[in-house]
Amino acid sequence: MKKTSFKPSPFLIDLLQARSPSGYEFEAQAVVDRYMEPIAETYHKDALGNRMATVHGKGAPVLMLAGHMDELGFIVKYIDEKGFIYFDTIGGHDRSLISGRRVCILNAKKGVKGVTGRRAIHMLTLEERNKVPKIHDVWIDIGVRSKQEAAKLVAIGDPIVCDQGFELLRGTIGTARAFDNKAGCYVVCETLRRLAKTKSLAAKVVAVATSQEEIGTRGAMTSAFAVNPHFGITVDVSHATDHPSCNQCCEGAYTLSGGPIICRGPNINPCVLQQILDCAKKRKISYQIEADPRPTGTDARVLQMARQGVATGLVSIPLRYMHTPCEVVDLSVIEQTIDLLVAFATALKKGDDGHW
Repeated sequence: MKKTSFKPSPFLIDLLQARSPSGYEFEAQAVVDRYMEPIAETYHKDALGNRMATVHGKGAPVLMLAGHMDELGFIVKYIDEKGFIYFDTIGGHDRSLISGRRVCILNAKKGVKGVTGRRAIHMLTLEERNKVPKIHDVWIDIGVRSKQEAAKLVAIGDPIVCDQGFELLRGTIGTARAFDNKAGCYVVCETLRRLAKTKSLAAKVVAVATSQEEIGTRGAMTSAFAVNPHFGITVDVSHATDHPSCNQCCEGAYTLSGGPIICRGPNINPCVLQQILDCAKKRKISYQIEADPRPTGTDARVLQMARQGVATGLVSIPLRYMHTPCEVVDLSVIEQTIDLLVAFATALKKGDDGHW
């Protein structure tokens, strides 16, 4: 039998290539619009930039699937007299990884290339070499000679992303700048695309590409209020701990290719959890269990508390090197997660409410 090479979904690739720091989700919104608006029975945008695509099924119960489309980034704060650009962070960065990166400043003309610079190691004192640089110790060099020249290209408040695209490393293992959480955004959207072809769907399903998760789960807060679901499942990424230096006693044991990670804890409704587990077993989908003793650092934390309360679940895709420009994911697990969500949605029946 002839071997065929693995081909990632064009929708996923387009999302990964889209540059969308929190509050500047324009490019990711455009991708979601292109793929989702034609298949949705209703399609909504809101003031926070969320995208809500609905398949109505038979109308009840209401299931909201949430995956955030924003990513980490930077923002232009100051331009000095020689045209070097100083910036602040959007989202939680490891400052030790910021210098020496190619970046793109997203101006009105779609992009100015630059590099993050700091003094070379030869110029640092021993004490400085052993310290994590502060944000103001790093700048962006766009190759100009003056503030006036830089100001023609860049404005205060312009967003910035690392200039790092998607690549397959080997087989189904890929690396990209923003698998967190373009992977989850793709999963909820692709789930709805497949449910749109289902004729026996009892539930009304709303897939929401949420905004501004990285700075406080803000888009999920407003969209959950608008959708007013009975059930909600957030899809995000979680830490694969199968690489060197992880303390699995503290962090849990999760493998990159071991299947979606299903969360247990106070943020998770026990009825939803059991339904997810039942669907995984019925579909013979490998899965991993994660324990979280508090509200999770995902959209699930606000989804659960919307209006009178939502029966909430959290399914995560294992990921290595989170919040770096080179995150790593097994794309086969993304496909398993879609399969799991399709199973969950189609298993819902009229009258289900998640009350316990």
